[in-house]
Amino acid sequence: MEAQQNLSRFCPKSSSVPWIPIVKQPFSLQLPPLPSSSYPSVQSQRPEVPSRAFHPISIAAKETCSGVWRLRCSRSGSSTAEPKESHNVRAPVTVTRKKLAVFVSGGGSNFRSIHEASKRGSLHGDVLVLVTNKSECGGAEYARNNGIPVILFSKAKGEPNGLSPSNLVDTLRKFEVDFILLAGYLKLIPAELIQAYERSILNIHPSLLPAFGGKGYYGMKVHKAVIASGARFSGPTIHFVDEHYDTGGILAQRVVPVLANDTAEELAARVLKEEHQLYVEVVEALCEERVVWREDGVPLIRSKENPNKFC
Repeated sequence: MEAQQNLSRFCPKSSSVPWIPIVKQPFSLQLPPLPSSSYPSVQSQRPEVPSRAFHPISIAAKETCSGVWRLRCSRSGSSTAEPKESHNVRAPVTVTRKKLAVFVSGGGSNFRSIHEASKRGSLHGDVLVLVTNKSECGGAEYARNNGIPVILFSKAKGEPNGLSPSNLVDTLRKFEVDFILLAGYLKLIPAELIQAYERSILNIHPSLLPAFGGKGYYGMKVHKAVIASGARFSGPTIHFVDEHYDTGGILAQRVVPVLANDTAEELAARVLKEEHQLYVEVVEALCEERVVWREDGVPLIRSKENPNKFC
């Protein structure tokens, strides 16, 4: 009773502002309903918040890309318990910076794009060494000007100091190379190198493989063949390397139109522009460990924004 009298002195009934006791107006009843439009914005932010309780759907139970799934989540059914050592759980942020070797035979414009992306920080990897079969080519000159070691491969007429395949493998291992990127390299990769770097060698080709690929299809010859065929579209292809020319698993492609009055030079310039952008994007995914393999052997790139989708 005394408390009520004291309270009335601070909040008299004659006040122009009505007094509403809090105890009689529960806070939860005063809130308006949450608009339905707010739900998507909440959901869209959830994948950006790391949590051991979040798991991509039951695909994790498949063998497909199992190594990559283990990098990003614990096994199903373990969301409420601390992960065990056998689960091999890693957070995506712990991906190490990758070490790259680039192979060129000419000017190396794709090599330059990759190196520049590394320097500006958009690519989570570093070009540690350049391999070439032509020691005076533009790509080799660019590498020397930027402090990147140049290795001559292979032994050939006019290039007596080239390495043998086995010596090349040993040299790349000394550099602790993770991935090999062919950027206008015109020689067939030896079996020793493919075996040592299985599923770790990429090549870029200036047509939409499997069309206009194989031995003899390189450079301007590709673009001339595309125009002569009457094809309406062309574009670069990035694929993994096997023992043959241009037959490894296709990882990414980008389509450009072939115009009615195109010359080979005009088409080449249009395709090359897309090459520079596409190769950097693919190498970024490679360095971030977003390249996975479907159970039928087809390589895919997992989306950076949504790990459950593919590019």
